[in-house]
Amino acid sequence: MSELAELFATYDVLGAFWMTIQLTVWGAIGSLIIGTMIAILRVSPIGVLQRFGSAYVTLVRNTPLTLIVALTSLGFADALRLNLADPNSPTFIVDNSFRWAVVAIAIYHASFVAEAIRSGINTVPQGQAEAARSIGLSFGPSLRYVVLPQAFRGAISPLGNTLIALTKNTTVVATVGVAEAAYMMRNMIEFNSSLLYWIFAIMATGFVLLTLPIGLLFTWLSQRLSVQR
Repeated sequence: MSELAELFATYDVLGAFWMTIQLTVWGAIGSLIIGTMIAILRVSPIGVLQRFGSAYVTLVRNTPLTLIVALTSLGFADALRLNLADPNSPTFIVDNSFRWAVVAIAIYHASFVAEAIRSGINTVPQGQAEAARSIGLSFGPSLRYVVLPQAFRGAISPLGNTLIALTKNTTVVATVGVAEAAYMMRNMIEFNSSLLYWIFAIMATGFVLLTLPIGLLFTWLSQRLSVQR
């Protein structure tokens, strides 16, 4: 146990996992917003919007997250100098890298969120939308007040799976220097290779503690909010 205590004393383990939690929360919010908009485009009655939504999902979902992270952090931030933080801030590099990492995570997982919501929309009986139109609601209001509330209830399980995947995929941003859990693990292995089993135990335990409550919560929500047909 002395080796484990040495690792916790040498490295900011809790700080690294706190960074992972922040990436997860902000990435989840961003992907939910973008994914919802893409799902709406995919069911839109306008053909151009449908094709754009379909192209987004097909292209982004089949692109490795590593490439998207590299494009945002190295392409937009470093090459094009598109900054999401104040260049005069003493924490500019850290803040800019973190925010571009969130953008990359949100863009990538939005494609999965969009498909989850679209699957939820498909579970809503067509008669619901027809009834909304019969009382004078156009596409937008009927989607907002009638279809989407039911669609989100039907999409709880796949959205939970996407959130769990997003949490684990935050490890990819270690490639651009964001100091989250995987970045810390890389440093641990480099300087404490003799403690490899302890290092993997810390990482595995940390991610189980992060993802297990998410799985339990969404399982409960799917049972609690399931739509009776």
